[in-house]
Amino acid sequence: MRSSYHVIITIFFIIFTICLAQNTPQDFLEVHNQAREEVGVGPLSWNHTLQAYAQNYANERIQDCNMEHSYGPFGENLAEGYDEMKGSDAVKFWLTEKPDYDYYSNSCVHDECGHYTQIVWRDSVHVGCARAKCDNDWVFVICSYYPPGNVEGERPY
Repeated sequence: MRSSYHVIITIFFIIFTICLAQNTPQDFLEVHNQAREEVGVGPLSWNHTLQAYAQNYANERIQDCNMEHSYGPFGENLAEGYDEMKGSDAVKFWLTEKPDYDYYSNSCVHDECGHYTQIVWRDSVHVGCARAKCDNDWVFVICSYYPPGNVEGERPY
């Protein structure tokens, strides 16, 4: 009886660790910093103040999961996905805008590219991200950046 109890606890711990590990600061940073390295921009560092800001805002979105910006003092990327979308998946989704950014004209050539340019913005050095499971079973993801990027007329890198 005692050994089966330990097996159950061990399995629970492994599942809990795997779920948690998919949304750690390192998971968010790894995807951000790989994209930044590709364009010669220094890495972002994790900032707990930005993380707290992001988590507070994500918690405000739990009831409706609306994709509305916080209009706070930081740069910001938002995403929502169904089920258990990982934070790193949100960052990868934002990075799909890369082909839409034209460096030479410093503009978006097709659709939106502002999420991508915020990720690689050379002056942004800190990031904090958070997730919240909404009442409708969607997941709301926010990353906050400091200093904010996407300054009109400036190139991201």
